[in-house]
Amino acid sequence: MNHFCKICRSEAILPYGLSGEETFHYCPDCEYISRNINQRLSRSAEKETYDLHENSIEDPRYVDYFYKFLNAAVFPYVPAGKDGLDFGSGPSPVLAQLLERARYRMDIYDEFYASEKIYEHKKYDLITVTEVVEHLADPVPYFKLFAAHLRADGILAVMTQFHKNDPVHFHKWHYMRDPTHISFYTPKTLEHIAWTAGLKIIYTDHLRYTTFKLNDQ
Repeated sequence: MNHFCKICRSEAILPYGLSGEETFHYCPDCEYISRNINQRLSRSAEKETYDLHENSIEDPRYVDYFYKFLNAAVFPYVPAGKDGLDFGSGPSPVLAQLLERARYRMDIYDEFYASEKIYEHKKYDLITVTEVVEHLADPVPYFKLFAAHLRADGILAVMTQFHKNDPVHFHKWHYMRDPTHISFYTPKTLEHIAWTAGLKIIYTDHLRYTTFKLNDQ
């Protein structure tokens, strides 16, 4: 049975990284890895996992984790006083709160915890998507959605851990062991997604942070 990459439509290789209990699709062209659809959690089980998260703005390590992202991928590219959307804000919208402290005007959206599509009919100077895209079964439509809601000079800032393109490492990788993580990327994967979604990458740390603008800017 052939499996085609959701990102670039090339034929993907199965399995990747593991043998036996779990299987993954790997695309050698764009380096996208996706968890086998038969081994993904139900929506209710996925939410039960998120409900266990106990992240708080009172946790200095969690706050520092976000400030590293903001200092690298957001603050250099969009000034304070702008309109932002935190997409996939989670049960505790800490990132949006930190951006509001820094004088950004923030909306939040989360499929489970803030499900009103407040972003509809709006454009933003900043869209943040942190630890979200690894949960998406079909990423490209989401990136097209983000692009559609960016103002002409706006930025999209994404955080997700990149895989190392190494099956041995992938087999041991803690990030893959989270059952809610179903999509895994490298900067090359995001370059393919950017091209398809009308975006371009203006920054990546090649580890987990990527900043995009509209491709005609």
